[in-house]
Amino acid sequence: MALRRTVIAAAVMVATAFSAEGAAATVAPPRPAVQKAQAVATAEPTQEAEPAATSTAASTTSAAEPVCVRLKGAEACVGPDGSDRPGITIEDTADDHRHPAVEYYLNGYLGTKYVIHNLGRSGEVRGNREIGRIVTFRAAVYEGGRRVKYGRWKTVRNVAKYPVKRDTRTTPAGARGKSRTCASTKAAATICFGERKTFVYACDTSADEYQARAEYFVAGDPTTRYEIHQLAGVGTCGKAEHGDLSISMYRASVFDHGRRKATRLYRYN
Repeated sequence: MALRRTVIAAAVMVATAFSAEGAAATVAPPRPAVQKAQAVATAEPTQEAEPAATSTAASTTSAAEPVCVRLKGAEACVGPDGSDRPGITIEDTADDHRHPAVEYYLNGYLGTKYVIHNLGRSGEVRGNREIGRIVTFRAAVYEGGRRVKYGRWKTVRNVAKYPVKRDTRTTPAGARGKSRTCASTKAAATICFGERKTFVYACDTSADEYQARAEYFVAGDPTTRYEIHQLAGVGTCGKAEHGDLSISMYRASVFDHGRRKATRLYRYN
């Protein structure tokens, strides 16, 4: 009888031991699982933060580079002050008898178009540092005074550290009052300019289907011709700025789209 009680007691102790080990085995595995989950959760934000930092650096780098459009024989670019092509520029990329030009609008206003003709040789770059907050531009190629091809328009924003403001409220009378020198054609186009922080106005003074145009050179450079095409109609003026560069030669003209209707001889400033 005593022997039977001893066997039963031993069996109960073994069963209790197995139960305790089983319970421990059941509870123990979740601990590594929880630790592993915590480790993954800690690592994931770090992995997400790194691409964000990389993309920010990439966008900063790309923002310092000029944005360019290309055409056979021409490359036009708009770039920030810190780039190798600041402002708006046009490069001659072909050794031929044609010359490239860049055509552009500023600050989303389509009433005034600007054109810079690069009359230098192949490989030379011409341009203007004074641009607006928004620049819509394209490259073109001219043969003499005739445009023979042009590319697509492209718009860039917020590249100028000190963008020029849009000036669309100046009348021809107001332009004369603000300027030191003015010249007009009998077909009612006027060019006016002042030379402390040089600005140029091209004004349309006739109610007709023709467009007023200012054509001029700055700083005595005969290889770069600037144009302002005033497209908004009678009583309106377009304005360009050229910083510390002075006007060297200028004239006012009237055009019927691409055909010249009237002009004066160039005058020297």
